[in-house]
Amino acid sequence: MNDQSDSRSQRKAPHPYLSGNFAPIQHVQCLTPCSYTGLIPSDLAGGEYVRNGGNPVANESLGRDAHWFDGDGMLTGVSFRSKGEKDAIEPEFVNQYILTDVFLSTITSPAVKTPILPSIATLVNPLSSLLTITLHILRTLLLVLLSHLPGSKQAIKKISVANTAILYHDGRALATCESGPPIRVALPGLETVGWFNGEKCEGETSDVAGRGFGGEGPLSFFREWTTAHPRIDPQTNELLLFHSTFAPPYVHYSIVACQAKSSGRDVKLGRFFNAPVPGIRSAKMMHDFGVSQTYSIIMDLPLSLDPLNLMKNKPVVAYDPTGRSRFGIFPRYQPERVRWFETRACCIFHTANSWDSSVVNPLSGEQQVESINMLACRLTSASLVFSAGALAAPIPTRAVPDAEREEEQCRLYYYNFSLQSGGANNIQHQWALSAIPFEFPSLRDSVSMSAANFIYGCSVSDSSFGAALGRAVKMNALVKINVGALIARGKHNPPTPISGCVDTRNVSEILASEDVNDPIKVFRMPEGWYAQESRFVPRHDGLDEDDGWLLSYVFDESQLQEDGECSPDARSELWIIDAKSMTDVVAKVHLPQRVPYGLHGNWFSSEDVQNQRPIKSLRSLSVNEAKDRHVSPIRQVWLTLRKAIESSLA
Repeated sequence: MNDQSDSRSQRKAPHPYLSGNFAPIQHVQCLTPCSYTGLIPSDLAGGEYVRNGGNPVANESLGRDAHWFDGDGMLTGVSFRSKGEKDAIEPEFVNQYILTDVFLSTITSPAVKTPILPSIATLVNPLSSLLTITLHILRTLLLVLLSHLPGSKQAIKKISVANTAILYHDGRALATCESGPPIRVALPGLETVGWFNGEKCEGETSDVAGRGFGGEGPLSFFREWTTAHPRIDPQTNELLLFHSTFAPPYVHYSIVACQAKSSGRDVKLGRFFNAPVPGIRSAKMMHDFGVSQTYSIIMDLPLSLDPLNLMKNKPVVAYDPTGRSRFGIFPRYQPERVRWFETRACCIFHTANSWDSSVVNPLSGEQQVESINMLACRLTSASLVFSAGALAAPIPTRAVPDAEREEEQCRLYYYNFSLQSGGANNIQHQWALSAIPFEFPSLRDSVSMSAANFIYGCSVSDSSFGAALGRAVKMNALVKINVGALIARGKHNPPTPISGCVDTRNVSEILASEDVNDPIKVFRMPEGWYAQESRFVPRHDGLDEDDGWLLSYVFDESQLQEDGECSPDARSELWIIDAKSMTDVVAKVHLPQRVPYGLHGNWFSSEDVQNQRPIKSLRSLSVNEAKDRHVSPIRQVWLTLRKAIESSLA
């Protein structure tokens, strides 16, 4: 695909999430060798780092609504190909659009100049009227309907743009987004295979029957929408997901077993689809959840995502700072046994880890789970939802009690939920581990769902989180937190519940520390450089949990022009950082083009790449290209009318 014409000249005031290194790119490349400096660790040989993010292919309208979470999914990867020589590695860059129904329909409809789907910014904008939102939704419905009629090259059967995250399960690399099921891509070239419904995958040879996610009935289309952050148990290899919808019971829950042999605990069930989770009272914006070895955690927070809000003179997305945050905890295979724990209003978009705390039952002598632990990035408001669309957060209609007022922040929080039988549903501990801003958490995959010691994430070193929200959020620091040490310190000397912190230092004070055993380590980017979410890759012969490498795409903003836009030859790099020291960049891969600031990525080992399921067919840009040589007069009239309708909706 060639570069499209530059649309910057058409915008008088560039949108902060459509300009600079947030600006989308339309140039894609197949696997292309890259130069590098330093020494690439042999642990990376044969593997691939891939990051997902929104990259709107239709981006031509002056002043249109836009949001960081919008856009067609684009995968950007670096494959570490083993060469013939001993321990020789050649990094290869690749980026590809995910060929969703929406993407294929867009590129085969030249008249469509703005995205087919309404922007999240339109839906969350408090100033958007009922008429405005209705017209945007009606436009989308008409374009979807039009895609199913004669003259279309691609029917839109699923509206997911698959732009949020990517994971690996049971021989499949799966890209995810909240508005549909996962879609499979092939490694290392990142070609699109097809939609995965939990039972079978398009593009594969399979005789498996069944509806999978969504099941049967008129609401099956919505029930197949899955969280963008499914969880994979590193011992049983089960894939756990939830499905958030607009109708009661609002949340369903699914488990997909792995056909390959698990490496640990026995799997009790095979496929487990669409089980309702009782107790949720309205439609909510749910992005993530928690999973331990035996329990799952659904977060019912006071952030609604409900079209019926319009009938109440409220935005589709609305946050109630006087509401309650509710955590529903249930045994992995029994969502009907959910127990609800309540606390002060907050927003959580990402959990870092969840695990069980067990004791020995004195009567039976067996291990018994007494509490569930969870680490999550807790925000004190929903401001990020609005700032990511260049919108001011609305003023709350109801005043927050003085005792519950908190400063604008996003910190790594520790929660401990007691499961003692017969007792009240108490949250025993809920406080921040550190006062520094912290988001995009990750950890070593093999220790997830257990009491891991280290969590990695992103931060800002030169301002508060509240100040960062006033502009396009860019992260210039990578952080490693020894959560085991800080949790132990917090339990020994508990901070004030909810508002307290175990470690109250800021980033500058942590950087100034000379303590080799400091529980918080910060890798600060050079001046003008910014990082993206990092992923941990373990050292093959490492002895410690943090013995390995962090991979992150980075960008030097000195490449920006005077108008704040990227120069045409701007380039990004992939940095490989020693995760143990958090000081040394062991290698820098020089990429042939820039990588826009995006969302979530993952590391795929050489075993993952080699053990992919066979592929029968791939999705292609050349969809339904055949044309009738003889067009009947009636069809010609329809095609003319269709073109006029499409142009009016463009």
